[in-house]
Amino acid sequence: MSKLTGSHLNETSLTRRHLLKLGAAFGLSSFALGGCATSQTGSVDPKTLLASGESIPMDILVAEAKKEGTLSTIALPRDWGNYGEVIDSFTEKYGLIYNGLYPDHNSAEEIEAIRQYKDVGGDQAPDTVDIGFGLTQTSKDEGLFAPYKVSTWDTIPENLKDAEGYWYGDYYGVLAFQVSRTNVENVPEDWADLLKPEYKGMVAIVGDPVNASLATQTVLAAGLSRTGSLDNAAEAGIEFFRELKERGNFLFTLRDTSIETLASGATPIAPHWDYKGLSNRDILAGTIDLEVVVPKTGILGGAYAQAISAYSPHPFAARLWMEHLYSDEVQLLWLKGYMHPIRYNDLVKNNKVPAELVAKLPPAELYEKAVFPTLEQITKATQYIAENWHRVIIGES
Repeated sequence: MSKLTGSHLNETSLTRRHLLKLGAAFGLSSFALGGCATSQTGSVDPKTLLASGESIPMDILVAEAKKEGTLSTIALPRDWGNYGEVIDSFTEKYGLIYNGLYPDHNSAEEIEAIRQYKDVGGDQAPDTVDIGFGLTQTSKDEGLFAPYKVSTWDTIPENLKDAEGYWYGDYYGVLAFQVSRTNVENVPEDWADLLKPEYKGMVAIVGDPVNASLATQTVLAAGLSRTGSLDNAAEAGIEFFRELKERGNFLFTLRDTSIETLASGATPIAPHWDYKGLSNRDILAGTIDLEVVVPKTGILGGAYAQAISAYSPHPFAARLWMEHLYSDEVQLLWLKGYMHPIRYNDLVKNNKVPAELVAKLPPAELYEKAVFPTLEQITKATQYIAENWHRVIIGES
């Protein structure tokens, strides 16, 4: 993670319709494609393979996962980055029962679910989590994750995975404004615009910044637009939302979704990850005219991460799910849902990204100024916002 700096990332000159341009803007490295694991283990005990943390041959992994029969995930809405198609492809391919727990949970609640059910297991215990980067290291240190290196491990950028395999980035994007043009006459182009009187009672934030990764990074992005540096962006971000509330422009904090309130006109402007906004735009076509705007400043890039619970009730199914997610097939399904998969550059390098998928994405030059926080920066910001948001914005001590 140390190489994901908070500075602006330089563009690399590339060909093939600039397919790699976006990946370069995010500072992601390309690696040679790793081969799929095949069985060369003879009569090795599957539990020994499980304990190794290394990729398990697919024939053994599939057989053991089918014995378990079920996969339990948490906080994966079907309309989040095409997860619905990802889930369906998994169940159709391997025949396991899919148990999707609490689709609207945030990252902190995912981690809490591991803690809560670690000693009891059962249907309420998640096998895997998909969380914001700010919770990866602390959760690893707490012993909540189990290591596993998928067969495509070498194609995941070094700065976006734990060296021991306890967690690894899965997809990334930038924060953008979801704007209902049906309800907003002039579309805001930057964070400072949101303070204008014409947006009175129009701006909402998705999730609680105290415990939701998206909301935390929304505050951080607003602060970044003022400071140009992530080092003090958390403080500036809280001050921004204090002013937004003082001027009457800040509506309220949404639970963890915005599509219903966008459709109804209750929240005409709601920042979100670009891929979620673009997906909402497609879903709401014919209902409202939704525009997704990457702001001129404070362009915050963010990646999410996958991890396997150390207390997974279905440990082989969990690892099979990871192999599925990091396969070419599912990385492209995420791209279809507007999320840039973590292996994006490798897929482009090997001519595996269909041109029609790239054509649906916003122009790469919009992302060239994206700033990615280091793990240290996001951890520090998460702590500061959690400790001060309610005090400053809600007035709670």
